[in-house]
Parts: sequence; structure tokens; C-alpha cells
Amino acid sequence: MDVVLVGAGPVGLTLANILGHHGVRVLIVEERATLIDYPRGVGLDDESLRTFQSIGLTDRILPHTTPNQILRFVDARRALLAEIAPTDTSFGWPKRNGFVQPLVDAELLAGLDRYPSVEILWHHAMRSCTDAGETVRVQVDGPQGSSTIAARYVVGCDGGRSATRHQMDVSFEGTTSSTRWLVVDIASDPLGHPNIEVGADPARPNVSVSIAHGIRRFEFMIHDDESDELAEDPAFVAKMIAPFVPYPDQVDVIRRRVYTHHSRIASAFRRGRLLLAGDAAHLMPVWQGQGYNSGIRDAANLGWKLAAVINGHAGDALLDSYDQERRKHARAMIDLSTMVGKVISPTNPRVTAFRDVAVRIAAAIPPVKRYVLGMRFKPMPRYDQGAVVHKHTRSPRSAVGTLFIQPRVDTRDRSDVPLDEVLGPWFAVLCWNNRPREVLGEAAFARWKSLGAVFVAARPATQLHWTGHDDPDVVVVGDRTGALKSWFDGQLDSVLFLRPDRCVAGACIAQLAPELSAELFAALGLTDGGEHGTGSVLRLAQPSA
Repeated sequence: MDVVLVGAGPVGLTLANILGHHGVRVLIVEERATLIDYPRGVGLDDESLRTFQSIGLTDRILPHTTPNQILRFVDARRALLAEIAPTDTSFGWPKRNGFVQPLVDAELLAGLDRYPSVEILWHHAMRSCTDAGETVRVQVDGPQGSSTIAARYVVGCDGGRSATRHQMDVSFEGTTSSTRWLVVDIASDPLGHPNIEVGADPARPNVSVSIAHGIRRFEFMIHDDESDELAEDPAFVAKMIAPFVPYPDQVDVIRRRVYTHHSRIASAFRRGRLLLAGDAAHLMPVWQGQGYNSGIRDAANLGWKLAAVINGHAGDALLDSYDQERRKHARAMIDLSTMVGKVISPTNPRVTAFRDVAVRIAAAIPPVKRYVLGMRFKPMPRYDQGAVVHKHTRSPRSAVGTLFIQPRVDTRDRSDVPLDEVLGPWFAVLCWNNRPREVLGEAAFARWKSLGAVFVAARPATQLHWTGHDDPDVVVVGDRTGALKSWFDGQLDSVLFLRPDRCVAGACIAQLAPELSAELFAALGLTDGGEHGTGSVLRLAQPSA
């Protein structure tokens, strides 16, 4: 076995789809008998949808989402304090999307049926995993007894109480809030409005969330003198909901439970052949809806690297960049979510009165309002270290280490397609207004071609059908919206080396492309040849306009 994934949650399923698409042999070990069937996460961001697009599943997942949700913060009188309503779709998808997690997870599971190299052992628990140098010995207990599986790598996607993390003997640093919250999910939404409302009420902070398919989530802070048993009592639940709905005793409760918020991160995401992803690696409060999305980022970052190593495209050292790149960003998301929770949750009336005034003053300042409305406060991945080379960029604010945009483009035979569908699931070299073969030189061009890279010549739309520089190994792309030129307007670099996760691995002017190419092969530990393992080309869903 190439990879054993411990846990069939969204992170494990996403990672399995990525690996399966590259022909990697994967075994998922899950101690439950089936998927969890109740909502947990309630928000998908544009990065997660882009990852689902990369594995060809957005057409299945979009029916379970509500795009462009508005997040409103209100005071005790339900008067508006602040609003988050981003309209930017630079990555090809809306930034905020409500979703029904069990149904999306089910689509991720169904997606594995496409890959004969992926299998799942339900009702099997991982009891131990021992790194033996060349392999990992995984002991699994199931209904028929114990067995030992040999794998090249093990990834723990097994949640906050991760058994894999304990096997790695790494700490889970951070704090657990003493404040408890009651979450109540209701079918046949008694309100029906499409957005999210966070009530910063000192008497009892609360949240109301619209989920797709007529599901409503309420969350209420539980006071110190209220026991867990009281909080889960139907009469108490009805009392909590009563200020929001006229007939609280007539709602269809799917589930109710008490939980606490955690702000924790593992001291290492990798130890030898054992790795962590998702909640096993980091936990964060719910306030920015980034717990689920951070796990999907882990899968997107780790998946292509594991595939590259296993398929002979890169050395094992490439996997060290997973910890280097994801730790800093996960920490930033934890800090943001924790900070927002501290702003929302005070129960002292004087503190909340001061907060409300401060928030309203800030919201009246146009630049601050635009900053909040557009979600520009959200930390974006920007890798200073890892599988990137910054040396040759000439732009003051380098795009290296950031996600490249995904506008809609034209090719010679297709119109209005998402750029990622042209770039494909592996590496890509993109040149603006230039010829990739001539820019790279024959030797470097051949190395990237051997690796399975796609070569893209991006042009103004007016030049799309000019055939003077045609190359059978290069895809010509027309900039139908002008978004590509606008992006390059803000850069001095014109040649981009894009990773499979659409991160800019390196950027430079045309004359430096051969040098940067060589340094990227060295920095990422890439090798010529190997098994491409990119599978058949999947038809990807079209992002909404």
C-alpha cells in the first residue's frame, strides 16, 4: 500500500480523491461504520471549492451549497453592527458558501468510486503505527480481528483526539475555552432567510445560520450556572429559540449538543513517514468558519506532494515543505478565529457597549468598511519557505508563494472556461505574451514536459486565433475578461511556474526562466521521468458567473 489514511472525514476523503486521481494506492481506515450523518461545518470558502473543482466534483457538490452568504453582526437589539458580504471571485468561486456537510462528504465518498486504487475499511480502528524506515507498519482492529498493513506513508485525518498524533508523540499546543455553547440544528427552517446572523448580545451571545436544503443552525452561549444536561433538555432548547421563532415547540430538531471551542495546533505536522491533516493537526473556534476549510487546504497542499514522491517525480524531502507551509497559515487562522470570538462573546454590558460604539465608528470609515465587506482580513496563504523559489522575482510584492487567480478564459476550441480546467491537475508553466518553449529553452522545456507539465501561452483575446507562433505542446489562452492582464499589470514578472495546488512556485522575467527552472527542480527535489500518474482528464464543473 502507498498511503494509509486514518479517518474518512472530509479531509481524508478529499486527500483520497487527490491521490486516487494520480494513481496512488490508498487505503482509508475508519472506525465508524459509515459517514457522520449530521451537520458540523456550515461554510465553504472559495479555496475549498477550487480544490473540489480540481478533483472534478463541484458539479456534485454545488447543489448542496448556498453561494454568496452574507454574515451580519448585530447587537442586543438586533441592530446591525457590521456586515461581511464579499463579491470577489478571483479564485473562480464565491468566498462564502453555506453547505450541508453530510451531503458534501457523501459526494466526496462517491467520488472515490472512480479510482480502483482507493479502498475503505469501515468499522476498523488504527491501534498503532510504527515507522520502520522504508515503510510504516499499521495495526488495524476490525470485526474479524487484528491485522497489520505495510504502507509507505500514513496520514492521520482522525480528528482532534487523533490516535495518529499520539503515535507520533507530538504535543497539541494551545487552549480550550471554558465557555460552552449549545448547537441546535433544525429541519424545515422556521425562519427561511438565506444568510448568517451573529448576535453579540451580552445577555446571551448567539448565532443563526441558514444551511442549504432548509436547515437552520442556532448556537447559544451556555452560562456557568447552566449544566450540560439542562442545556440539552428540549424545554431549554425551546426557551433559547423562542426569541427567534413564534412557535419554538413546533420545530423539527435534527440534533442538539454542547461543545467548547479549541485553539490548538500540533507541534509537528510530519514525523518521518507519519503526517497529520485537518483537525488532527489544528483546531480553531468556529467564528470564521475555517476549521473545515483549513483541513481542505491541508489536503490540497499535501496531496500533490505525496503523489509526486510516490510516483517518482520528487524525493521524500518535498514532504517537509507541508509542515513549513501549512503551519504558519493554520496558526494565523486560529488566531483570527480566536480574536473574533473574543469580540463577539463578552457578557459585560459596559464592555459590549464600548465594543458596539467602536465597531460602528470603524464601519463608518469607507476603507475599513471595504476591508471588512471584502473579507480582506482573512489570512491568505503566502509561503516564504517551502516548495517555492523567491530568488528571481523582480516584483516588489512578489506573487511567489501565493495562489494564482482563476479567471474565465478562451482557448482555440472552447469558450468561457475556468483557467484551472486548462492548466490541468499537475504542474503548469504559464507565460504572458510569450512562447514557453523559447523562453525556457529546449532543455528546460523537455524537463517540464517529462514531468507532465502543461504549457500555457496567455494572450490578449484579440490575439487568440493568430497562429504565427503555434506549438503543438503549448495551449494558447485568450484573456476574455482582461483579468489576466490586470494581474500581470501589478507584477514585473511574466513567467509563472504553477504547482498542482495552483500556488505560484516561482516567477521571473522571460530571460531568467531557464535559471529559475533549474532552481525549482533542485528546491522541490523534482526528478525527470517517473510515473505521471495524472489519470484520465476529468471534466470539471463551470464556476458560477
